[in-house]
Amino acid sequence: MSRFKTLALLALALCSLTAGAAKLEEGFDFQNISPPQPTDARGKVEVTEFFSYGCSHCAHFEPVLASWAKRLPKDVALRRVPVAFNDSWLPFSNLYYTLEAIGEIDRLHAAIFEAIHEQGLNLAKPKTLEDWLVKKGVNMGKFSDAARSFAVQTKVSRAQQITTAHVVKGVPSMVVDGRFRPAEPFAGSHNDLLNVVDALIVKARTK
Repeated sequence: MSRFKTLALLALALCSLTAGAAKLEEGFDFQNISPPQPTDARGKVEVTEFFSYGCSHCAHFEPVLASWAKRLPKDVALRRVPVAFNDSWLPFSNLYYTLEAIGEIDRLHAAIFEAIHEQGLNLAKPKTLEDWLVKKGVNMGKFSDAARSFAVQTKVSRAQQITTAHVVKGVPSMVVDGRFRPAEPFAGSHNDLLNVVDALIVKARTK
């Protein structure tokens, strides 16, 4: 067999695998969320990541998710919801929404994971967090005001309600359009997980 024919057959095989990956089986590849949950992104398919800064698996997932998010089509929106399964994670939920409120979350989101899981900083401790934020150039007056604000506290409470409504049992966890989630526990790689999410986005567009 010529080298050209071998490469052609290989390409055909890869195309078949890709096509097969898009055919999802309910109960095996994904689960329906019942009842479906409302989304915030009007006119778009919303993909929600449930995460916590205290979760090492979320830290490993973050760079893969961030790279994937840069390639999202215009009709898809990514929403992050910080989860607090216990009181020790509540400061991280507050941190996320406070930084979001003052326009710093995009700049510092990945850096928070790095500080906690690579540098060993306990950012749940107020003094450690303040020192770290100052080094990152955050205006602490604005941060403190936002952290105590009704708007941020409301978002923290709502995140807990959303987590319960979606029956999130572990993180990171992904939900598409408030209706579908990849099967849990997920046995594949982070990229495999996002391939399923991509297929669920297509599914959400057609229903």
